[in-house]
Formats: sequence, C-alpha cells, structure tokens
Amino acid sequence: MVAPLSPPERPPLSAASLTLRLAAIVLVVAAAAAALAYVRGSFDPQRLTPSALVDVLETNNGVHPGFRRNHAKGVCVIGYFQSSGEARAYSSAQVFSEARTPVVGRFALPSGNPYAPDSSVPIRSLALRFLQANGQQWRTGMNSMPVFPVGSPEAFYQLQQASSPDPATGKPDPSKVPAFFAAHPEATPFLQWVKSAKPSASYASESYNGINAFYLVNASGQHQAVRWGVVPEARDAEAVDGAALGADYLEQDLLRRLAAGPLRWRLQITLAAPGDPTNDASKAWPADRPVINAGTLVLQSRQAQDSGECRDINYDPLILPSGIQASDDPLLAARSAAYASSYLRRTSEVSQLPSAQEPHP
Repeated sequence: MVAPLSPPERPPLSAASLTLRLAAIVLVVAAAAAALAYVRGSFDPQRLTPSALVDVLETNNGVHPGFRRNHAKGVCVIGYFQSSGEARAYSSAQVFSEARTPVVGRFALPSGNPYAPDSSVPIRSLALRFLQANGQQWRTGMNSMPVFPVGSPEAFYQLQQASSPDPATGKPDPSKVPAFFAAHPEATPFLQWVKSAKPSASYASESYNGINAFYLVNASGQHQAVRWGVVPEARDAEAVDGAALGADYLEQDLLRRLAAGPLRWRLQITLAAPGDPTNDASKAWPADRPVINAGTLVLQSRQAQDSGECRDINYDPLILPSGIQASDDPLLAARSAAYASSYLRRTSEVSQLPSAQEPHP
C-alpha cells in the first residue's frame, strides 16, 4: 500500500514575519471594533446613535409597547417570487435563478402609531423577506414615494426633531418644519411629490420603491448599481375617499381582494449609468435608464401582524444574499442599526400587546 503523501512542512515563521502577521490580525479586529463603535456612537457623544433615532420616533408617535417604532400599523402577507430569468446576467443570487422563492411580507403605514387611520398619511410601505433554498435571505423595505426626503441620517433626525411636540404646548412648533425644508433644498423632489400624492385606496394597487441603491454582482464579479421596486397588476378603478371608508379600510380591502385570488406585482430593477448617485436616496435617476423585469411577486394570503410570520422579522435592508451588495448610501447603515434597536425594544414588550392579554374575538 502506498502511504499517502504528507504535505510539505512549512518553514517556521521568522520573528519579524510573526510580528507582521499578528499586527495584521490586530488591525482587522481593531477595524471591526471601530466600525461597531462608530455605529453605536462610542467615539463622539454628539454622534447620532440608533437609540437617539428611535427615541425621537417615540417622542413624535408615543410609545406603543410591542409595536414597531415606525410602520407600526400593518398586516402580514404570504406568497412567493417567480423569477423571469432576466436578472441572472447581473446577479448570482439564487432568487433570480430558482423558479420559486418563498416570501413573507408586510404592508404598513409609515407612522409609529398602530391605531392611526389609514387615510392619515399618503404613503404605504411593503417589506419582503425572500428565503432562498440555500438558506440565504434577501430582506428589503420599500415605500410608495419615489425618493427619500433627505440624503443623510443626520438630516432625517433633524426633520424628526422639527416635528417633535413642544413641551410647553404639547404640539409641534408650526414654524420648524418649513424652516427645515427651507434649509434642505435636496428635499424639493420629495415635496413636489407630496403635493400631488393621494392616499391609495388599496395596498394591492400601489407601486413600492426601494429608493436606496444596491449592487447586483454576477458570477464573474461584475457589479451593476441598481434600484428596485414592484409595480402592481391591479389598479384602482377610481379615486376613493379613504376617510369615508373607515380607519382600517386597507386591510379590509386586502382581505376582499385575496379572497378573489392571488395579487401580483412585477419586480422591476433599474440599471444605473456611470455617474448616477448611489449614496443619496433623495436624488432620482434619469427616467431613461434601462429597466429589467426580474420576475413576479405573488401574494396569496394574509395574516394578522400580532401573530403572523412577519411579526418577528426585522426587515433589515442589509440582510442580503450572495449576488446582492449594499451601496455607499449612508441611510442603509442607519436603517439597519435603527431597525435593530427598535426590534430589541418591541420584542422585549411582546407580552404587552393587546392580543397577548385579551382573547381574539
């Protein structure tokens, strides 16, 4: 019997080489610790921290134990994504090559008040978790607005502060929000959209935009900057006065539509050109950029948000599979950190949810 070959022995490291290797390890660990300290605000007490961002949302919306600090009012939806194959050339992510990928989603209103009437804001949101067969996940949160009001976490925090109630009156100072927007001209595209935006009559007939930029990465390692969104097959027949339909008409409409059959959206991915901004969600890309149809999102059923599968999902936008990478947009890291802070708070309070204390009717 021929003995297996032994691997060649490596020469012992010299003292200098060992020192360099240890120094490199220390630098990697220090860099990781520095990144964590930066996010947590350990370097600078004045730095915006995830807790401060969540705190101001609580100040503006009140504290509702067990609920998300933003997008508090929502409903779980279950379905799948059916790939068209058009994104395979741009991304190695399994979601774009498999025929079907299970999805757990959540429709919601962008408010921290879980009891707000559906007509109180013109914006709707849709969060999705794609669970690939290889165990990797893609989580994304999208909104019906086309751009974000501002491009930095600090500016968003300042906007929330401008909206905070004055301790003396219990109401926001009416001069602060206009003053904020006057000092932030980057918000002009968002304000122009708000002027004409009308609350949708249905979650099912709304388009939802990812807003932040990401990169698709293919098997050859090529990167393509993109933004994504979903466009519905369903359309509203006519404008509807949501206030006249009651406080919870969106979920009621969703139930009615799902009873008639699955709801569908096309996942459209916009391909950036060189020079298109990837670090500023307040800036739209030119309308002539190529758009691919990556596939169809199919939603089949609804679940209550206090007991459904979406309840315990943190729709962190930085949970991405191989083949999709984050861009340099600073809002992504801020959203991820703030979502984690909110998640820890609400999951520690879940026993205080109304449904945990009272039987369902």
